[in-house]
Amino acid sequence: MKKPILSIALLLCGISTFAQTIQKTAGNPVFPGWYADPEGIIFNKKFYIYPTFSAPYEQQVFLDAFSSEDLVTWKKHPAILDTAAIKWAKRAVWAPSIIEKDKKYYLFFGANDIQNDQEKGGIGVAVSDSPEGPFKDHLGKPLIDKFHNGAQPIDQFVFKDKDGQYYLFYGGWKHCNVAKLNKDFTGFVPFEDGTIFREITPDNYVEGPFMFIKNGKYYFMWSEGGWTGPNYSVAYAIADSPFGPFKRVGTILKQDPQVARGAGHHSVIQIPGKDQYYIVYHRRPLTETDGNHRETCIDVMTFNDKGEINPVKITKEGVGPVTLK
Repeated sequence: MKKPILSIALLLCGISTFAQTIQKTAGNPVFPGWYADPEGIIFNKKFYIYPTFSAPYEQQVFLDAFSSEDLVTWKKHPAILDTAAIKWAKRAVWAPSIIEKDKKYYLFFGANDIQNDQEKGGIGVAVSDSPEGPFKDHLGKPLIDKFHNGAQPIDQFVFKDKDGQYYLFYGGWKHCNVAKLNKDFTGFVPFEDGTIFREITPDNYVEGPFMFIKNGKYYFMWSEGGWTGPNYSVAYAIADSPFGPFKRVGTILKQDPQVARGAGHHSVIQIPGKDQYYIVYHRRPLTETDGNHRETCIDVMTFNDKGEINPVKITKEGVGPVTLK
């Protein structure tokens, strides 16, 4: 009688092991180290994350990237860009945003944390033949080096519209601008009224703009609160145009006192051809008090029947594996 019992026990053990295998999740954070402001994107059927190296400004002189075949296991690509390649950038290299155009990869970034128009720095752009770098300076100078409409030139997001036009959304200090990029990303094309930088700031905007299109609607998202505080969060608006007007709908990402604080400065990944979305963001562990101790996480993002974004539940488990076909 012992053999059947043993067989059943082994079978149950096998089922348990199999269940653990198919339920494997990435865990949050998705990779070790202090990283913030992550942009998640898909290139060549592979997931990528481009974050800020979260450290004192004088140490923020490079950008790493991470890639994954399944959203669970991540590979580090160190120093895809650094200040040795960007001669005008000295410190505070922030919030990368990347896009592919004509088989080239263009990486937009902020540098130097300029406080006025007399300081050198702002938003730059680098280029590479590979999403894993290395990247070189595309212009040899900043793309935007002045304050326009009160917006500090940081927190850039490059966006391709349905008609193929590329735009740059950006701005700190509670102001957000949009500008129309020219074909080779060396400058901008004026809007119909002759202006280059159009302000589109919604209520409560602080920084970290992001946009995506769903069912023909433009979802504009941003971060609110203070980046070192527990009230850091993400809100959004929906419009019929990439220029708005953007009326704030509500907050969809914020701290959970049982999980982590300061959840914000995010991006969104959609699985191609599917109504399946993930939010990539940073947060601060409950055990940390240093403002720079931020980690990159991924959780599921869903919508209700009206197309509104449901509040995101931040988790320690993270997301399960996803394979791109």
